[in-house]
Amino acid sequence: MTERVRLTQDNGVALLLLDRADKLNALDLDMVRALGDRCREIERSNARVVLLSGAGKAFCAGGDIAAWSALSPEEFGRFWLREGHAAFDALARLRQPVIAVLDGHALGGGLELAACADLRIAEAHIRVGQPESGLGIVPGWSGTQRAVRRFGAQTVRRMALMGEVFSADAALQLGIVDRVVPTGTAMAAARGVAQQLLQRGGRASELIKMMINAAEGEDRERVIDTLAGTVAAGSAELAEGLDAFRQRRPPQF
Repeated sequence: MTERVRLTQDNGVALLLLDRADKLNALDLDMVRALGDRCREIERSNARVVLLSGAGKAFCAGGDIAAWSALSPEEFGRFWLREGHAAFDALARLRQPVIAVLDGHALGGGLELAACADLRIAEAHIRVGQPESGLGIVPGWSGTQRAVRRFGAQTVRRMALMGEVFSADAALQLGIVDRVVPTGTAMAAARGVAQQLLQRGGRASELIKMMINAAEGEDRERVIDTLAGTVAAGSAELAEGLDAFRQRRPPQF
């Protein structure tokens, strides 16, 4: 349902918008799949910064309970969890810096979605939390794994085990969000940060993000391969090796 996961681009900034305001931008399986598709579009684009936002009053209320509760256990694991992980991983591993614009609550899968971003800007009125255990289910889509790496194990224990829901100011103190701004100003603040990022070296920003991801254990194998392969691809040895192969002679390294 690509019309509910919208992508627009302007002057190096991509806006990825969840557009299901009547359901507080709750994710169903079609939206999850569309999110992965949109991330692949962004990866291939010339965008240098990505803004992630939700339409209406919520950033994202998480997974649509009506959608996932109707699945069999096999379907839940095979499709809901596996495809959700694939889409969220694609977002977290974008080469571009991602800024989550939290102008509404981010709960459950919504917070897990926000955790995929590199920076989170929250409006003063919002709340964040992981209420899944109150329904008898565990956080999915790396709601423990990535969330622990990015927010710390004790903070995730308080949210996932105890069901604590944090205000924006509390989330700032705990490192869940990076900045708190007045209600109604998160998008403007995020665009300001995007302009700051655009003034930095684009290739340097990509490399820094990859190295930080690797340090966190996010996509470490691909990061190492990418960095090493990029260096090798630009080397004089590769040029000589390819030239020797074409001429059917031993290379002179």
